[in-house]
Formats: sequence, C-alpha cells, structure tokens
Amino acid sequence: MDNEFESSGPATGAWERLAGKIAAQHWPGPALYVVATPIGNLGDLSLRAQACLQRADVIAAEDTRMTRPLLDAWGISTPLMAAHRHNEAQAAQAIVGRLAAGERVALVSDAGAPGVSDPGSRIVREVRAAGYPVVPVPGASAVIAALMASGATSDENPAFVFAGFPPPKAAARQRWLAQWCALPAPVVMYESPHRMAATMADLLAVCGAARRLTVARELTKRFEEIAAMPLAEAQAWLAAHPQRAQGEFVLIVEAAPEEAAGALDARTDEVLRALLDVLSVRDSAKVAARITGAPRDALYARALALKEA
Repeated sequence: MDNEFESSGPATGAWERLAGKIAAQHWPGPALYVVATPIGNLGDLSLRAQACLQRADVIAAEDTRMTRPLLDAWGISTPLMAAHRHNEAQAAQAIVGRLAAGERVALVSDAGAPGVSDPGSRIVREVRAAGYPVVPVPGASAVIAALMASGATSDENPAFVFAGFPPPKAAARQRWLAQWCALPAPVVMYESPHRMAATMADLLAVCGAARRLTVARELTKRFEEIAAMPLAEAQAWLAAHPQRAQGEFVLIVEAAPEEAAGALDARTDEVLRALLDVLSVRDSAKVAARITGAPRDALYARALALKEA
C-alpha cells in the first residue's frame, strides 16, 4: 500500500482537546465496532476510529499483515485476530464468545468498510443474532470518494447504485453490465486492472459511445487519477499511459439521458427478433437503438433475454 501520511508528533492544542472529548464519549461494551479504515492515505483514519481501535480488547482483521502497519502508524497496540472470508464462520463464533466475556471487539477490513464488498457481514449478522450491539464507525469509502469527484450525482438527484465487481468472464460480464446499466441512475463498480480493457470494451458495446464514464484510479494514494469521458474515449485513455494498467479502479457509468429512456414495447421486441435472426446481440442492440431511439443498454439487455429464450 502506497501511503502519503507522515506523523507530526503528539497531538497538541485543539487537536489534543478534541481527542480528549472523543475519548470521553460513551464506549458501550460488550459490543462489536465495525470500523472503516483508510483506502490508501493513512491520514484518513478518523480520531473516533483511532480511539475505538485503541480501546478494543481485540481487532478482528481481514489480513493482520495489512492492518499492522496502520496500527503502528497510529501507535495502537491492540491484539489482532484473523477474520477473513475463508474463516468468517469460525471467527464469528470466536467474536461472540469474546462478547459473552464482556469484551469490546473492533472489526476492520484491509481498506474501507467491512461488509461492503469486503468480508464482515456474516460476523455482523451472527453478533446481532446473539443479542449484542453493533456500532458502525464510518470513514473512508472508495465509492463515496469517487462519486464526490465525478459530479454524477447532485442534491436534486442523489440516487446511485453500487454493483461491486463485474463477473470475470466476457459473456456473463456483458449480461451483468446490460442489467445494471439499464437502471435510471449512475452505476458504481469496481474493476481489477488486468480486466479494465475488456470491461471498457464491453461497456462501449452495451451502452454506446456517448455514455459518460468516470474512472477513479488509486484513490487517496500517490498516483491518484480521476478522469471523466464519453465511453468512445475510454479505451484510448487507458492505453495512453502504461501506469494506467495498474492499481485499483472505481468506475461510474452515468445514467442514460432521460430523453433516451422509455419502456420497450412489443414493437421493439419485433425489431430485435428480426435483427437477431441475422446479427449478433451487440449489433442488434446497436441497430435497434437507431431505429427506435430506445437506450442501447436496455436494448442490449432485452436482446440477450430474447436470444436466451
């Protein structure tokens, strides 16, 4: 992890007074504290999160090797236990046992919010089922950070959907993109660097050249890069610099223009069926969009459904 945080020594003045006020807050126990951690920059850990991790009896971490540098940077010596997707059931039982003994347990993932595209949700459910409180300690989020820099949402229309990672295989990914990108709201997704080129090609095929895409790369880290463009330019942008094939990506596909939206009627199905007799799903959606004026992503999803039927 490439971080741009340097310790400035002991907190003084206003910082110290604020830290004291946070420390004096109510810290119920036994309880599970679900703590958001930085997604890159160590300075994004909140004072409340620091105080929570300091006061916990144990920290359940997705990868203890990833969490230890964060704790060391903030002077936190709380013991660690492993709680990842391969041992989550056993970790949940161990955590409930610790809560039964009166302890406070903090739950963290490698970066960002536990249980949101990261392990942790099973632990939260089992702790709740056992009757213990779950206290969220919010903080850094790649989804929210990307949206903040994209302009894709507004106070008048704040809606968006978070879809997670697309499927790795091309056919499944194209179906997945067609379903999500037909929604009347920006779609936020993650993608791995080695699949970025293929996913951008599929987005172009599903959504059309004019649809707006925001790419947020390496958020909060040294090589952070955020760019917005029509999908027609996305593949060229990715190929323009070799370093863009590296890092962690958040993609935001903006909603189709309202004037292009509309229900697909029986006549549209007739057009698609005729086109599918001689063309691929991709080309059928492309031609049908020109004929009907309906959004290309909705037509792609409908053409897939008709083809499979």
